[in-house]
Amino acid sequence: MLTSKQRAYLRKLAHDFDPVFQIGKEGVTPEVVKAVDEVLEKRELVKLNVLKTCEDDLRLVADKVSKRTHSECVQMIGRRFVIYRAAKKPVIELPKP
Repeated sequence: MLTSKQRAYLRKLAHDFDPVFQIGKEGVTPEVVKAVDEVLEKRELVKLNVLKTCEDDLRLVADKVSKRTHSECVQMIGRRFVIYRAAKKPVIELPKP
């Protein structure tokens, strides 16, 4: 569980990121989950974009991706959201809780 200080730090880091994945009309597929999982292991922090063609609500999509990748949703703005999961070899050093 992330503290508010850690979330703020991660939001600051993700500000300049471009979305790595786009989720469209197919929704959250196993392929998307696998790809996000692989990128999380390398980068730890990932920004995703939900297209207007996606029939699911942004919160539902963010929740599905977070649960299936065992990550935490850091931020949701517009049609984008940011997730974080610490890697086996951490890249990002979070502020102490």
